[in-house]
Amino acid sequence: MNVALQYLQLFLLIPFLHQASSNSIPIFNAIYSFGSSYEDTGNMAILAPTASGFRNVLNPPYGETFFNRPTGRASDGRLVIDRIAVLCGLPFIPPSMAQGQDFSKGANFAVFASTALDRNFFQQNNITNIFLTQNTSLSVQIEWFENQKASICNTTCVEYFSKSLFAIGKFGDNDYLYMLSGGKTIEFINSTVPLVVEIIRSAAERLLKQGVLHLVVAGIRPNGCIPVVLTYFPSANSSDYDSLGCLKVYNNIGIYHNTLLSSAVKQLRLEFPLARISFSEYYKPIIDFVKNPTKYGFTSGTQLRACCGTGEPYNYNLLASCGQAGVPACPNPSIFINWDGIHLTDAAYHIIADGWFKGPYADPPILVL
Repeated sequence: MNVALQYLQLFLLIPFLHQASSNSIPIFNAIYSFGSSYEDTGNMAILAPTASGFRNVLNPPYGETFFNRPTGRASDGRLVIDRIAVLCGLPFIPPSMAQGQDFSKGANFAVFASTALDRNFFQQNNITNIFLTQNTSLSVQIEWFENQKASICNTTCVEYFSKSLFAIGKFGDNDYLYMLSGGKTIEFINSTVPLVVEIIRSAAERLLKQGVLHLVVAGIRPNGCIPVVLTYFPSANSSDYDSLGCLKVYNNIGIYHNTLLSSAVKQLRLEFPLARISFSEYYKPIIDFVKNPTKYGFTSGTQLRACCGTGEPYNYNLLASCGQAGVPACPNPSIFINWDGIHLTDAAYHIIADGWFKGPYADPPILVL
């Protein structure tokens, strides 16, 4: 292995060397996670650390709040999956691409910018994006897990995984945003939602057939409330914005996606009655934060602005974004919902994770899975 890459991996894995546990007796054997940048704890940093659109995440001020260094996470600190690990009495889950790691307590297969749809779909529909250079879609991540199974549990996999927690993260947001930035109409995007949801359902089924009994399936966020969307896809018509200042048409895609996915989860429960499957939300908590920021510790007036960035009115500019030289971050990220115009702050992720673990942002909560 390249020496520079070895040092990079060691640097990124420092957080995983600490037992980040608040429970003396773990609730699960392990956690195995799939997802994109809301869940990636370092895979893209190993896979393509110089990739355009990603390398900023390896620069300060990313990671400043908890780790005091960039870790490959797209936040100022921890992600939802980090907090879930702590609540379950487990160490932080290492990225699956890390060399020399013990994955018996879990592995994170999530990769920054990943999609539910395979890369072929975007190529066939003439959709290009700087983040589509790697094929790290959901089905690819599931394949990585299946290829790694033998090294984790050998002949005891069914028993071991039946006592582990599996989490399929926020797939779909990137698919729809790549279509939007690729010039596709809202009608086209809406027509793909059932396909995206079916891919997520199929991935969940694939895991359940391998003996998984504790599964989290996450919905998507309200993209109409995210600074990058508000900045680059604004409307001149004030009626296109809701009372919170969010763009209704993009939030409606999220509502449609989450409704279909929730129904798919209900069907999976019928097909796998021994399994406990949680439908967990990003949409509802973010809307709650934007509606009533002070209730959750955020400052009124910052709901739709990024903590780290430049530009008005949402503090987001792709050409001068967080992690680039000279781009400032707010003094106190904990009073902001959004970190860099796309991803959330450690504080926001913390509240969402607690809501997944004990409610109200999961049905049922992880604590009773």
